[in-house]
Amino acid sequence: MLQFLRKIAFPFSMIYALIVHIRNYLFDWGVFKSISYRTPTVCVGNLSVGGTGKTPMIEYLIRTLSNHKIAVLSRGYKRKSKGFLLATPFSTVAELGDEPFQIHQKFPNVFVAVDADRRNGIAQLEELVQPDVILLDDAFQHRKVKPKFSILLTAYGQLYPKDWYLPTGNLRDAKREARRTDIIVVTKCPKNLAKTEKDTITSLLRPKPHQLVLFSHLSYAEKLKDGKGNELAPSELGDQNIALVTGIASPEPLVQHLKELGIDFQHLAFGDHHNFSSDEIEKFKQYDSVLTTEKDFVRLSGKVEPLYYLEIAHEFNLEDGNRMKEVAGSQL
Repeated sequence: MLQFLRKIAFPFSMIYALIVHIRNYLFDWGVFKSISYRTPTVCVGNLSVGGTGKTPMIEYLIRTLSNHKIAVLSRGYKRKSKGFLLATPFSTVAELGDEPFQIHQKFPNVFVAVDADRRNGIAQLEELVQPDVILLDDAFQHRKVKPKFSILLTAYGQLYPKDWYLPTGNLRDAKREARRTDIIVVTKCPKNLAKTEKDTITSLLRPKPHQLVLFSHLSYAEKLKDGKGNELAPSELGDQNIALVTGIASPEPLVQHLKELGIDFQHLAFGDHHNFSSDEIEKFKQYDSVLTTEKDFVRLSGKVEPLYYLEIAHEFNLEDGNRMKEVAGSQL
């Protein structure tokens, strides 16, 4: 039914595509202004509406640049607060949004801020924090800011050259805008992707001479975590009645990974950044254990027990990993 609705919405997708192209041309022609900042800014984004792994890429960069004073600026999607907010030890997931709160909890030495107005957010961070670098989460479409360096993500199973504009497809920006990035990372690849397939994908992406195309796969932690310092091997779940609760754009890789581990579960899938209702939470409590994503965990923690999540990370082969670290580090 959903696919049928998307197909009949094709005329609306043409209107959306026209608006997107006009907006970008106005920036290209200087009618709308893009501003650079004295602090190096690294933009991580995509052309689609989620599911490419932006938060794990921000975390990868935090680890890569760990010897620098890092700030992360995000919109804070679906947060309950307004304007600029710099995270403190007393900040809540409702104030920051799930992904910024996840980063704030995981990396206490990183300055995490949220602001829908990226210009104001950067100005505030420069005044209050004076970081060595600002990582801009999901900011590729925010052309009012001209980052020093951009990383564009596209998922292996849904490459942007093969996609179409909303609402028929998942593109929220024009394909030609990929020319503005410095690195294109094809995420969620099979672990041992053959060189011939990498070459085929690279040809499809048609990178500019200055652009690198790198490939990553998802790496999952060996043990489940409960957020209280306890870890559990998947085999210890035994024959429990288990629910997997996901509120992310693309849960398929996690579902497949858990099946490969031999875990028997019922998958309760919700939309990206879903706000779980009290009725839904009561339903989750009927299971012996609830597994979830790290992003969803920060919204369900304290409401469901026992609750576990599995950490994920982007992993590159040695060559691509060295190139990513070298190029990212050279921007500072």
